[in-house]
Amino acid sequence: MLTFTSATPIYLVAGVTDMRKSFDGLSAIVTNHLRADPLSGAVYVFCNRKRDRIKLLVWDRSGFWVFAKRLERGTFAWPAMGHKAVDLTREELTLLVGGIDLQHTRRRRWYRCAQTSRVSS
Repeated sequence: MLTFTSATPIYLVAGVTDMRKSFDGLSAIVTNHLRADPLSGAVYVFCNRKRDRIKLLVWDRSGFWVFAKRLERGTFAWPAMGHKAVDLTREELTLLVGGIDLQHTRRRRWYRCAQTSRVSS
């Protein structure tokens, strides 16, 4: 199981991504499409057209990690290209990877400190 701190920014890259891309291709999407720094330590989450595969790109100060998951049946709930990137919490990432559709859940009204987005959407 992957673990990230609550301070780790996580960005879901909306739309579809060619899953043949790996380290260089995914980091180029982060740089060129999102206008973000792939070396920032943020987690970037990508999905294919059929929505049955996801990849996570993470920089850990010594190199890139690419994590991949392929579903044997079913699909991931994934936003269309309405946004370039969607900020996620680590709990939301866990739910997404676990098969929960985040659009059909609701967040309870809790106090949350406002964060400044590092990725242009």
